[in-house]
Amino acid sequence: MNFDRPLLGIMLMLGFCILAPVGDAIAKILGETVPVGQLVLVRFAIQAIVLIPLVLLTGRKWHMRGRVLTLTFLRTLLHILGIGTMVTALKYLPLADAVAIAFVMPFIMLILGKYFLKEEVGARRLMACLVGFLGTLLVVQPSFREVGWPALLPVVVALNFAFFMLLTRQIARETDPIGLQAVSGLMAVAVMVPALLWFKDSGIWNLQLIAVDTFDWTLLVSIGLLGTIAHLLMTWSLRYAPSTTLAPMQYLEIPFATVIGFLVFGDLPNNLAAVGILITIAAGLYVVLRERATARTPVGQPNSPQPLP
Repeated sequence: MNFDRPLLGIMLMLGFCILAPVGDAIAKILGETVPVGQLVLVRFAIQAIVLIPLVLLTGRKWHMRGRVLTLTFLRTLLHILGIGTMVTALKYLPLADAVAIAFVMPFIMLILGKYFLKEEVGARRLMACLVGFLGTLLVVQPSFREVGWPALLPVVVALNFAFFMLLTRQIARETDPIGLQAVSGLMAVAVMVPALLWFKDSGIWNLQLIAVDTFDWTLLVSIGLLGTIAHLLMTWSLRYAPSTTLAPMQYLEIPFATVIGFLVFGDLPNNLAAVGILITIAAGLYVVLRERATARTPVGQPNSPQPLP
């Protein structure tokens, strides 16, 4: 069956680019009053509550074992760490800066793909990676001067999610995307509940479970719903349009984060950070377009991808 409906895919990806920074903005608000561990736990619990019935009703594949189960567990641990680190970063950084710095991830993915997966990466894309890193440093520099080491947390997020995506690549063809997210939600809850109970007397505030009021509960549930819906929109967008069409759109998340950060918190990137954001976006778009051009080059011509054995 032909699912090629690029306009629908683009609209779904646009929804993701809007919902993701909205969820980050809510996380930034909650970071002032709710421990990070509790926030992340509720985020994954909502994911499981929403997706498990969907999996059961649609008869999707979600039973796993062996290698796939192990990689899914490792992927879940990285997901927990990545979201927790991003929420922590948002406590210190403007929303747009944190999102822009985290967008160093595509460059990290390219480097990891070259050296870990032995993928072919040309000199021009490597140069674009270098330019993208320099742009990210321009965004980091003013934030680092103001808040110190927490300005580097989005870089940790980017590195974390690069490995997260590498694991996802390893199991993508053997799992249903929605079933994978449902299992991941269950695994995260199973890991985090004992961990938070173990640390409840540690005195570490971000690992505590506290009573929250109705307003905070509303925001916590909203984060879970937004995160789940956003990832479903991304998954479905790839069903209707090729990744080469959708990849450039992901950079719309940065201007949306800038607008939301200004409307909610009154934050705008300073001049140096704004230049860095523009450089990062330009370098990222070049990498995406170069990937597309390389993929379209016929086999046997320069820079053409080699056929799989």
